[in-house]
Amino acid sequence: VQLQASGGGWVQPGGSLRLSCAASGDTLDRSNIGWFRQAPGKEREAISYISGQGGRKLYAASVKDRFYISRDYSKNTVILQMNNLRPEDMAVYYCAKSPYSLITSTWRAAGYYGSWGQGTQVTVSS
Repeated sequence: VQLQASGGGWVQPGGSLRLSCAASGDTLDRSNIGWFRQAPGKEREAISYISGQGGRKLYAASVKDRFYISRDYSKNTVILQMNNLRPEDMAVYYCAKSPYSLITSTWRAAGYYGSWGQGTQVTVSS
């Protein structure tokens, strides 16, 4: 499965962006998908996850109540709606697919994800 994250760009602090994760040759309707980000000089950070079964949604504390994960079934994509963006949100954002239905204690671990997409750059500055 080849994943592709898109929708990044430049936005001022307080602005919004909508990222999409698409897959070529596969459906994401029942896939366990995580969003990660990595800023220069920092470790990769898991920020959100949606399970294929039941639609469980999990968020990192750093983005909770600002970022929202969902599915667009008509476009076979997983969306990350990012609101009230801050300079510290600036990073390359990646989506990844896991063969496992992850839980609170496991969804942040990159090792549970088998397919990764190319990232999309998010820049937040005034």
